[in-house]
Amino acid sequence: MNKAEFITAAGFAISLLFCMTQTEACPPSCSCKALGERKGLQIDCSSRKLKEVPALPVNTKRLYLQNNSLTTVPPGALDSLLSVEEVKLFDNPWNCDCHILYLKLWLEDISEAALANIRCATPAPVRMKPLKQLTGNELGTCKRSLPTKCLEFFWKDLILIAIAIVTFILVAWALKFSKKVVYQINLRRYTTRGLLLWRHASKNHKLH
Repeated sequence: MNKAEFITAAGFAISLLFCMTQTEACPPSCSCKALGERKGLQIDCSSRKLKEVPALPVNTKRLYLQNNSLTTVPPGALDSLLSVEEVKLFDNPWNCDCHILYLKLWLEDISEAALANIRCATPAPVRMKPLKQLTGNELGTCKRSLPTKCLEFFWKDLILIAIAIVTFILVAWALKFSKKVVYQINLRRYTTRGLLLWRHASKNHKLH
């Protein structure tokens, strides 16, 4: 494989990783607005009768999901929102069992205000109670579904890590190969120059 093929392969790997981490399109059921200098998006999915959280752009800054029919959020569904600053999730019929624990923990890190505004609709023992006040005993325990979903997101993260590693190896390989080519070119240049000087010196010696 020559230098051009190495660089092409490395460029393709970088492009693939870049595309995978790019911002997704605005969810069709929501309205999106660019926030200008803040370099992010306001995603308004409120009052859309949504029963599940749609795929969201990674550069979401403001997320409005209030007044829908959401009952839970799958584990990992919001992990890509690393720059979110404002979240609204009130007025949804939240089912506060063990599956709501992911949302509770995520909001504890992202927005205590949003967490304080969430009230449970079901089950009956916790109806109208603030999610923030519920303990692990009140939420119950998950035996099967939660680990399975977490495992799915683990494999997705593992694939991204593998792609990043392959990209790094290809780039390092391409750089090493290019340096080797440059070294060989310079070596040939100096060798050729030395040979010409030797021949010229030999010719002058014979003339004398």
